[in-house]
Amino acid sequence: MNWVEACRDRQLADLAYKIELDKTGKIIMSPATKKHSLLQGRISRLLNGLLPSGDALPECAVETAEGTKAADVAWISKARWASMSPEEASCSVAPEICIEILSPTNTPAEMLGAPEHRGKRELYFGAGALEFWMCDEAGNVTFYDPAGQLPKSKLCPSFPNKV
Repeated sequence: MNWVEACRDRQLADLAYKIELDKTGKIIMSPATKKHSLLQGRISRLLNGLLPSGDALPECAVETAEGTKAADVAWISKARWASMSPEEASCSVAPEICIEILSPTNTPAEMLGAPEHRGKRELYFGAGALEFWMCDEAGNVTFYDPAGQLPKSKLCPSFPNKV
């Protein structure tokens, strides 16, 4: 299955879960809590206020080397958005900022990577993201660029370390 097929599948349309595809096209489902949704909303509002030259995108589908991943929140500039075909169901180039909100079922290796596999951070950078942010369940945000962890975002230095 590819992302366009998943988006068009009526049986998947009303799921209460976030879905992604792995590198073989298998559907991966992750349930989201109301706290997760609250953090998505807070992050989106802050991004839209602090970076008006683009848009915050919840559940943003991004094509990666290991399938379609859905960033919990992403921020994309107007220029990057315009560079993609309007017919694309997912971003062929990652938004500049890709953000994941940790849930109890996430592992650090899933997000940050481990020697045996690539994490979402590396996958988003490989797809063109400039920064990866990770938010824990308490609202603490850590920022990364391809070189490693940052004390604050370079793209949005006014973004707080806690939401």
